[in-house]
Amino acid sequence: MAKKKTAEKKIERTYNVPLRRKWLNVPKYKRAKKAVFALNQFMEKHMKSDNIKIGKYLNEHIWKHGIKNPPHHVKVVAKKDSEGVVDVELEGAPVEEKEESKKGKKSKEKKKEEKKDKKEEKSKKKESKKGKTEKKKEEPIEKGKKESKKDTDKKP
Repeated sequence: MAKKKTAEKKIERTYNVPLRRKWLNVPKYKRAKKAVFALNQFMEKHMKSDNIKIGKYLNEHIWKHGIKNPPHHVKVVAKKDSEGVVDVELEGAPVEEKEESKKGKKSKEKKKEEKKDKKEEKSKKKESKKGKTEKKKEEPIEKGKKESKKDTDKKP
């Protein structure tokens, strides 16, 4: 038999995750942490993957009322890619597309340009300081005549 080429499988499901039963069994000062842990457990069980990534908006929603009062249940959208990575995000949250390779290259290029700019600024500052010190050296100071502030003020 010939091997079949598998297209990229992307599974997207919507769940209403119950959190209350889990976080009621822990002290108040650990409730939001337990809610996040319960969410991870639920997603591992239902999406059949150990690699779970909780989205920014979902995390903020769980922690919105502090550590002592997480939500009772949460509606989420889970997306599983071909590598087995599950991205879990709050339902209705804005979608942010990822720029994988291009983003990294741009940031490296920007960093290099910033370093070059800083080096140029430092070299300009050093040159300007050298110029000031050379001017001071060029002015000869006559021996025996010391100018004081009083003498400069009294010039006829």
